Amino acid sequence: MCRTDSGIGAEQDKSRGKQRRQNPFACEHTRILARGTDFRTTLFRVNFAPGWYPDNADQRFVRWWDGTQWTPHVQPRQQQTDAHHLEMQMGGTGQDRVAQQVQRAGVQQPIAGGGGTLFTEPVLVVNQKAKLIEMSNSYVIYDQHARHIGTVEQVGQSGAAKALRAFTKLDAMLDVRLEIRDVHGRPLLRLLRPATMWKSKVMVERGDGMPIGEIIQENVFGKVRFAYVCNGMKVGGIYAENFRAWNFSLRDHTDTEVARITKTWQGMAKAMFSTADNYVVQFHRQVPDPLLSMIVASGVTVDTVLSQSQG
Repeated sequence: MCRTDSGIGAEQDKSRGKQRRQNPFACEHTRILARGTDFRTTLFRVNFAPGWYPDNADQRFVRWWDGTQWTPHVQPRQQQTDAHHLEMQMGGTGQDRVAQQVQRAGVQQPIAGGGGTLFTEPVLVVNQKAKLIEMSNSYVIYDQHARHIGTVEQVGQSGAAKALRAFTKLDAMLDVRLEIRDVHGRPLLRLLRPATMWKSKVMVERGDGMPIGEIIQENVFGKVRFAYVCNGMKVGGIYAENFRAWNFSLRDHTDTEVARITKTWQGMAKAMFSTADNYVVQFHRQVPDPLLSMIVASGVTVDTVLSQSQG
């Protein structure tokens, strides 16, 4: 921080303007200090130190600022997450465990096709990270061959919200924001479940913030149903096949099943000490957007809505 008197010379003023053009972070702040009838103007200039800053050309990356100008050096931006160091994670999911989940979901033989992404694979294995103390929702997504192809992270929680989650079962009274990310950490879909005490609604948008639609809970009693609504029109839905809500039929606007969700058992240890659930999403055929995005979001939606309402 430097101080500039009001009697600054023309040469200094010219130099200051040149520096301001070179440094996009430079800013000036004028403050009037009143002491009786004595007014003084103090000009503060703040220059950002060298470091990594968001790249305006691509928000997925950060670019190195050397203190005077941008450099060509970029790297992936560190992703936001609400995970807390006090949460105690209970191990991971091995390749054999994923294979067992796929078989329990009724997929006995590998399904051909798939391009290695969340929007092209015919089978998605969605495993919630098991934690003894849970303050945020985190998931890992695999393909049918146990290859890691994505993650889901909860974002945007305050410290008070994390404390409420850690020590109470009032999750439904909190907004839940989730990001579905590819294997490189880039957000592909963003989900928002507003706080509710009755029927839930999940708003789905693309990673760039463009709205896609809503997944709206249609009933409270009986076999739970959700509607996929895009631009005010129902384009499909989620239909539980039993009261325990373990298996779901995912249908298009003609009420034809195009995919399924099967809840798989997480194992004795995780069942006893955590509320983490695992799901397998199986596509019967490739479907177009926006239905495709709604189905990819469905496994996390079902877990977020039903697990918290039952908690």
